Amino acid sequence: MTQTLQNPLRGIMLKCFSVVVFTLMAALIKTTSQAGMDVPPGQQVFFRSLFAIPVILLWLAWRRELGVGLSTQRPLGHFYRGVVGTAAMGLGFWGLALLPLPEVTAIGYAAPLLTVIFAAMFLGEDVRAFRLGMVGLGLAGVVIVLSPRFTAGAQMDLRHSLGAMVTLTGAACTGLAMIFVRKLVQEERTSAIVFWFSVTSTVLGLATLPFGWVLPDAKTAALLVSIGLLGGVGQILLTSAYRYADASLVAPFEYVSMILSLGLGWFVFAEAPTATMLIGAALVITAGILIIWREHKLGLERNRQRKAMTPQG
Repeated sequence: MTQTLQNPLRGIMLKCFSVVVFTLMAALIKTTSQAGMDVPPGQQVFFRSLFAIPVILLWLAWRRELGVGLSTQRPLGHFYRGVVGTAAMGLGFWGLALLPLPEVTAIGYAAPLLTVIFAAMFLGEDVRAFRLGMVGLGLAGVVIVLSPRFTAGAQMDLRHSLGAMVTLTGAACTGLAMIFVRKLVQEERTSAIVFWFSVTSTVLGLATLPFGWVLPDAKTAALLVSIGLLGGVGQILLTSAYRYADASLVAPFEYVSMILSLGLGWFVFAEAPTATMLIGAALVITAGILIIWREHKLGLERNRQRKAMTPQG
């Protein structure tokens, strides 16, 4: 399979577009969970996953990878990744119904930090002092974001406290799902991982039908279908971004989502950010960027060492 030529600017643009699409998707999820529509998270997961599948299949057909892109040697690996990933998705959607959009976004940034911890625990990856320190800094930021939701007194709100717990648990599930993905990418195509996750989450979302789905009106149904289509498009944009540029270059642009979430939260949902939330989010973002910067430097150093050890002649 031929490798795409590097085009950093295109990779950055695709990443930014994917962030815009996923943030808009989150806003639609929050809209369908509000009073008047009251769509439960399981039903949202079903529509998000089902209507992403045609988009993914069309993309694979366009790339002439439909025949090979869906084959798998690890069906159980996809199933386990699908269960954990679907739990993360459902909890994240539930969190959007309970908390302001920017706050859910900020707590969600804990996922890659937790992935570092899980990678050390389950994959035996070597986690050095710098990365551990940055994980600690980022988690301190998450604690700051969460602190008002668990403070006794006038600020205490059971709905928001539940939302904080649900969203943080969803971030932990996302971090764990990334461990399964790290194992899968060693043997499986990215297209297969994306497709079979969508299939698994569609089935699991449908399994929540007995727990209280609603019959959507035309407007709500259109929004739910749009959530799925946006999810499929966002996944393709994200996948393509990493084909054109290194992860260390592209990954920091994920934090553009905070700016978008603040804007949508303010203008669409009338959610004013608090100083505590902004300070905590800034710490989490700083820790994430520093980890990415450090990994980029280590990657360059490893490349230099490999070149120095390569026999000449």
